[in-house]
Amino acid sequence: MLRFILSFFGTIFSLVTTGLILLALVIGGVLWMYSRDLPNHEALAQYQPPTISRIYSGEGKIIDEFARERRLYTPPSEIPDLVKFAFISAEDKNFYSHPGYDVRGMIAAALSAAQGGRLRGASTITQQVMKNFLLSSDRSAERKIKEIILASRLEQSLSKDEILALYLNEIDLGARSFGVTAAAQTYFNKTLYELAPEEAAFLAIHPKAPYSYHPVKNYDAALTRRNFVLREMYENGYLEQAAYETARLEPIRSVQNGDYESFRAQLPSRDYFTDEIRRQLSQDFGEEEFFEGGLSIRATIDPELQGVAARALEGRLETLDRERGVWRGTGKSIDAAMIDAGTWEEALGDVRVARDVTLDGGWHVGAVDQIGDQQITVLVEKIGEVSVPREDIAWMRGSFVDNFERGDVVHVRRMTSGDNGTGDLIRWSLRQVPQVQGGFVAMDVNTGRVIAMQGGFSYQNSVFNRATQATRQPGSSFKPFVYAAALDSGFTPATIVVDAPIEVNTPQGVWRPQNASKQFYGPTPLRTGIEQSRNLMTIRLAQEVGMDVVAGYAERFGVYDQMGQFLASSLGAEETTLYKMVSAYAMFANGGERVEPTLVDRVQDRFGRTVYKHDQRGCEECKVASLDAGVAPTIVSNRERVMDAITAYQLTSMMQGVVSRGTAKGRVNLPVPVAGKTGTTNDGKDAWFVGFTSNIVAGCYIGFDTPRAMPGASGGGFCGPVFNEFMQEAVAKFGGGKFRVPPGGHFIKIDRFTGARLSDDASGANVVAEYFRDGEEPVFGVTFDGGFAMGSDLPMFNAGEVDSGERAVQTTTGTTIKIPKKATFNSLSSGGLY
Repeated sequence: MLRFILSFFGTIFSLVTTGLILLALVIGGVLWMYSRDLPNHEALAQYQPPTISRIYSGEGKIIDEFARERRLYTPPSEIPDLVKFAFISAEDKNFYSHPGYDVRGMIAAALSAAQGGRLRGASTITQQVMKNFLLSSDRSAERKIKEIILASRLEQSLSKDEILALYLNEIDLGARSFGVTAAAQTYFNKTLYELAPEEAAFLAIHPKAPYSYHPVKNYDAALTRRNFVLREMYENGYLEQAAYETARLEPIRSVQNGDYESFRAQLPSRDYFTDEIRRQLSQDFGEEEFFEGGLSIRATIDPELQGVAARALEGRLETLDRERGVWRGTGKSIDAAMIDAGTWEEALGDVRVARDVTLDGGWHVGAVDQIGDQQITVLVEKIGEVSVPREDIAWMRGSFVDNFERGDVVHVRRMTSGDNGTGDLIRWSLRQVPQVQGGFVAMDVNTGRVIAMQGGFSYQNSVFNRATQATRQPGSSFKPFVYAAALDSGFTPATIVVDAPIEVNTPQGVWRPQNASKQFYGPTPLRTGIEQSRNLMTIRLAQEVGMDVVAGYAERFGVYDQMGQFLASSLGAEETTLYKMVSAYAMFANGGERVEPTLVDRVQDRFGRTVYKHDQRGCEECKVASLDAGVAPTIVSNRERVMDAITAYQLTSMMQGVVSRGTAKGRVNLPVPVAGKTGTTNDGKDAWFVGFTSNIVAGCYIGFDTPRAMPGASGGGFCGPVFNEFMQEAVAKFGGGKFRVPPGGHFIKIDRFTGARLSDDASGANVVAEYFRDGEEPVFGVTFDGGFAMGSDLPMFNAGEVDSGERAVQTTTGTTIKIPKKATFNSLSSGGLY
């Protein structure tokens, strides 16, 4: 009997042993089979997650962020224990004791499923790291086995805190926020160290269902889950009982519920400046690196002057739009039933219209409610009901009834007794985004640092940047490059060029360009030609110098990449951008040295290493530990010279005349010397003004996005006020002075009407001191016709006029003749620009 019993148990033991061996072999075989060709887990030691790239102002303030996944990386040592314990309690209470997988958890999950319970994954945090980083999210036995193998390997190569940091920096926690640091900012606008226990527990409820626990839409479910995590933290010994009891009674307070100010609300609205940085750096570094590389970008922007530029351009565009007298509104509306139901404000919040207009203290968005003969009432976001009187729409055609319907979405602003929305309320006023658009750029003439850029009326209305992306005809604002080529070719500001009719044979027929005044003025000095923007003189000058030379100058200054060698191009017929024109004018202002425009001073990678720096000037003394008191380090310029310094000064002096007595006269009034040039294209389709002081250059462009005529347009009239308003503030902040006179020349006084040399003690409105090169004594009285052989026999004249409708002309021989004040050319048409 005993032998039978022993034999029986021996057989059972053999079977069990054999079974265990077979089971071990099977498990070993499965593990061996699935462990082949697994991803390399060691790569996680060099984990570099996609993180936010941030743009900072010169003062170090964040002004914009760009990212595909809103993530801020926090190293393991900087994650507070409270946050770690909240996630461990919610996701993996045995995290610090298991080897990467939790056998007890898997058995419990299996038993629960066998008893008809919900199938649970029983994944540890380490396994979730493997799934998120190296494996797919499919629910299969094969993926689970690979997950366990990799988790056990990872535990052997990284510490528990390093694994936990991978997890806490990678996970999606809802609200389009990835990682605990970004989520803390999104939900509470706090740092990790500022979180209370209930807030850390709230973050920990999201990993399994990141978009199922919204703090407003799913409040009750979120509160129940949060309190469960708090209880787990207490039971696991991570919270004292008193702290637990206090925390679980707290409501869920969040940014989304209005309890905290949003982090994004503290940032300026995205504008043309930061979006242009995105566009340029995405090209330079690649979109992936820009949106995921965690770059720190120091912008050149001056926030104060950026605001001035925006308001100056916005105000001018609005004025021009109102002069047309047409109400268009936003083209958007809400259902009038929502007004009756009291849900109008929520409906307005879903309407996409411009909310970034800073003009006059800012515009508000509202919906038209009651429409009367003498007033309408408007329901305005965050304000309520306001009324607009009949007097406010005197500028537009028609009445309230003609132009408005109930539910129309409109912009309104407060009319106040002070400037820019300050002072007492006078009344509410209707506003609209203009159809006519424009751009504005200002930069430092010596460094090319862009201090302000406005690419249109409103970025939220249209992201198209007219300062950098719109290619338009610069018109007469291109003429300084023709004159620069001429001055470098032996011409002087006193050289005489004939202003008379021209006929040019082209494949399209005879081209007969004309001056804007449709008059001609006979032999005239170069200075007067640019001051009065004479087209016929410019064409003759281009013909004399050669269009190949002019094109070379335009390309050297960066106005065009490759300019066509056609005479019409000398009048600015080819298209370029405002950004390029302003940077080219900076080279006139700084004495002829190359300027590379930039919106960025420095770019650093996620580790703080500088990967781009704009300023490449040399400074050996900057490496010295200290200098003598009162001694500053010497900065050595290594910029390329693109034009002769004397030429740059001569041209600058001539363009000062444009502002003081030429086509920009009366439009610009600054307390420091200023030079510039207007530009207006045929039919007034484009209006330009680009000007500069000794340290700041700025330019404005105005026109419809789809080019069409602007009645009464002129570069001085349309853009001059924008330039002047901005430069008043820029000069107040940065100052200015006389333009530097380069060595190697001398002054000679001439008559600016005739080009004749005058004595050193001559004075009067017709006297101007021109700067000539030493050793090149100018020859006065030589007249250039450009080879057209037209008007070469016309007498030279001065500016005297008689009352009979005739102009008195004094020839070089002293003879006085009279010609009609308005000598026109009948059927001659321009085809060019003025």
